[in-house]
Amino acid sequence: MTTLHTDLDDIPNPVTARLARPEDHLALRHLWLLFRHDMSGFSSTLPFADGTFRTERLDAALRSEPGWRAWILTAGVHPIGFALVRDADQPVRVLNSFFVVAGARRGGLGLQFARAVVSDAPGEWKVAYQERNRAAARFWERVTAGCDRSWSDTVGAGGVVDTWISFSVGVETRHTGGRACRDRP
Repeated sequence: MTTLHTDLDDIPNPVTARLARPEDHLALRHLWLLFRHDMSGFSSTLPFADGTFRTERLDAALRSEPGWRAWILTAGVHPIGFALVRDADQPVRVLNSFFVVAGARRGGLGLQFARAVVSDAPGEWKVAYQERNRAAARFWERVTAGCDRSWSDTVGAGGVVDTWISFSVGVETRHTGGRACRDRP
């Protein structure tokens, strides 16, 4: 578990980032709906007839399928974000899904949360964001600042362009609460 810090007055303490436990699954399912709703603005995805969105990535992480990890971000008793990691058991890990509720954004928690997740497993990482999501582009550039990193693009369903950032996280950053990447020489 990693304790994070914020200057946002309305966020209860402690703010913690940790691997999800079975008792977190319902909260993660609710957060997933908020995440998919946010993402629908960039992917033009509509909910199913029952108001839900696809959940196979979340389901894999909650079932603890090989290589999947689910993280939760909490402020006091309030779930305020999550991260899903795929290929956690591979040389290159993928930060597959990442979300912080709107009321907890802009206070540095997302940046600290992302860095806590990737710093927990030093090595090579990849993360994708939709090219049309300029806020995500700025966010992931900040998260990976100081990293050896590279970018590539893929075109997915409906012509949606995903930009991928590949980056390396140093062993010396594990659990320091600081930067996830080594400073460049």
